[in-house]
Amino acid sequence: MSEEYPQPTAEGVRSLIEARMHLEGPMLPIVHAIQAEYGYVPEMALPLIADALNLTAAEVHGVVSFYHDFRHAPTGRHVVKICRAEACQASGGTAIAEHTLKKLGIDWNGTTENGAVTVEPVYCLGLCACGPAAMVDGTVVGRVDDARMDKLLAEAGA
Repeated sequence: MSEEYPQPTAEGVRSLIEARMHLEGPMLPIVHAIQAEYGYVPEMALPLIADALNLTAAEVHGVVSFYHDFRHAPTGRHVVKICRAEACQASGGTAIAEHTLKKLGIDWNGTTENGAVTVEPVYCLGLCACGPAAMVDGTVVGRVDDARMDKLLAEAGA
């Protein structure tokens, strides 16, 4: 995981929910808080959120699955996001993605065996003029080539 996250518990999830119930439209702040706390949104949290907000678990699942930034499983200690938008693809992003996934022996949203790196697709990092672009633990990197990606991965322990 990007940092050491605690194990999700019903008590912990309920506490995060309760702390945000006063907000207008609290579902997204609740889900963001749960992911910030645990590194992902555990399945066991969905019925707890639904119960607190008087919604169905299916409605909560629909929201959580709609937004690509919500994770449904724990991540590696470092998260590498590779831009899949058209501008980055046109400047070599597809080759960078293929190189990275092959080098690590994983597929999209996979985590290396040593738990060091998870690779996720992202659809635009706002660096269209500096593509291909990637993000490592929240830091955006432009003009990524195989050598630069290899260096980033080595720094992440992959």
